[in-house]
Amino acid sequence: MTTLHIVDDDEAIRDALGWLFQSRNVPVVGWPSAEAFLESWRPDTAGCLLLDIRMEGMSGLELFDRLLAKGCRMPVIFLTGHGDVPIAVGALKKGARDFVEKPFNDNELVDRVIDALAVDAEQREREAGQAGLAARLSTLTQRERQVMELVVAGRLNKVIADELGISMRTVEVHRSHVFEKMRVKTAVELTRLLSGAS
Repeated sequence: MTTLHIVDDDEAIRDALGWLFQSRNVPVVGWPSAEAFLESWRPDTAGCLLLDIRMEGMSGLELFDRLLAKGCRMPVIFLTGHGDVPIAVGALKKGARDFVEKPFNDNELVDRVIDALAVDAEQREREAGQAGLAARLSTLTQRERQVMELVVAGRLNKVIADELGISMRTVEVHRSHVFEKMRVKTAVELTRLLSGAS
């Protein structure tokens, strides 16, 4: 499970929330200000951000806007007081995952955060898979790529040889290299890998 980042300038609330989430085995890091979190944030920071809208200094909304500008896709859940609901709705329209109004139900809040952490983990896993696929594709020669495209299109080796003007044995060698480099055993596996199917 990835980490919940709690950003709240009220130490008592940060501590209470930290205890709540730790009691449900959710890893937690508390941040005393939006500035402190922003200073340490990196594009590979994983998890979910539980963010108080109103804080001294930079507000939660300002932090959210700055993170969006930096390309942050981490799920953000806002904690909001009754008067802040319109602001939170505006944040949802900008891409925030959720907002929870104070006072909140502990179990409901934890469930929402666990869902957001799962979404973040799935997204990062998908991105890592795409990066791995791109890396494997980059190892193919131009000819291997041509053979791969025709294999995925369902062409037989003889047809591929005729279309590319090469021998069938050469097609077999390129096909073997493609399968090895792409870490698949069959044309069906290759097609699934390239289409994103599992």
